[in-house]
Amino acid sequence: MKFQIDKDVFQEALNQVQHVVSTRTTLPILSNVLIEADELGLQLSTTDLDVTISKRIAANITETGATTLPVRRLASIVRELPTSEITFEESDDAATVRSGPSFFKILGLPAGEFPAIGEFGEAKDFTIDQKLLKEALRKTSYAISTDETRYVLNGVNCLIGEGMLTLVATDGRRLAMVEQDLEFPAGNETAVIIPTKAVNELQRLLDDSGELKVALTDSQAGFELNDSNLITKLIEGNYPNFRQVIPGNANHRVTVEREALHSAVKRVSLLANEKTNSIKFTFEDHRLAISSNSPEIGEAEEVIDVRYDGPKIVVAFNPEFVMAPLRNLDQDEVFIDLIDESSPGVIKIDEPFLYVIMPMRVAN
Repeated sequence: MKFQIDKDVFQEALNQVQHVVSTRTTLPILSNVLIEADELGLQLSTTDLDVTISKRIAANITETGATTLPVRRLASIVRELPTSEITFEESDDAATVRSGPSFFKILGLPAGEFPAIGEFGEAKDFTIDQKLLKEALRKTSYAISTDETRYVLNGVNCLIGEGMLTLVATDGRRLAMVEQDLEFPAGNETAVIIPTKAVNELQRLLDDSGELKVALTDSQAGFELNDSNLITKLIEGNYPNFRQVIPGNANHRVTVEREALHSAVKRVSLLANEKTNSIKFTFEDHRLAISSNSPEIGEAEEVIDVRYDGPKIVVAFNPEFVMAPLRNLDQDEVFIDLIDESSPGVIKIDEPFLYVIMPMRVAN
């Protein structure tokens, strides 16, 4: 195998695929990138056996072939090369990389040892706007559970049916949900759980324009976009009935400027009680007082203007759980729907999005 390639093109592709590679793998081949040169150009692939990512790039192919090389070491070498022109040559599972006065010889493993990339037989497929999916994942993925004992919550629940795409993530203490209109063949309704790692990789790949093709089976999902392919195993199991934790009609609605709320919570949380990790929200006539009190550290309070004319309500929330959706929304105003001091609060916007947050015990 032999080819010439532009340094920036090669480096960008290696950076894109190396995220999948685990630093703790016991199988040497899983630390390597599969490099395949054919008449169409160059394809790079990496996998951790659960998630596989491939990227096709342009190159001047002199000889076709395939090999695998340690991806992080190769990426480091390419990043430091002195010129933009790279000549790559492979023979007997050893590759040479030349660029200007620089020469490297890297030992690899046979391409035949690389795990087979999943094939899709009978799959439910559809096309979706990249920006739409990118924003939907941004608004939900931060609520994914990190508790591995509740493995079905370690991903985004994706429901497709009745002309609607619904994405849900929860860790049991908060829940984020987005609903979007989606054209999908009738009778192909489905529900799958996309694991966290695949969600993170997909968010790196998605652009603000263009479309992506999605293929779903009972055990895996495939995403094709921007000359890249991502294939992931799905989480097996039944996602909890999330709709039963969404409160009914709220008794009170608070309208608040998103950035002002985020900034105030961020400042007040600096003195939050480390044991309870909560701060207090006091809603009164056209004002919201946000306060924290820690016997070992001190106290903080900040008051911001809101649109609210209901009774006084005092409720405590985890400050990080409040800030997470505010960081990932881009609307100027958000709504906080409240039932009472002991019921979950719901953050909404003027789009099909909601975020449920469980209250904490209010310290006296």
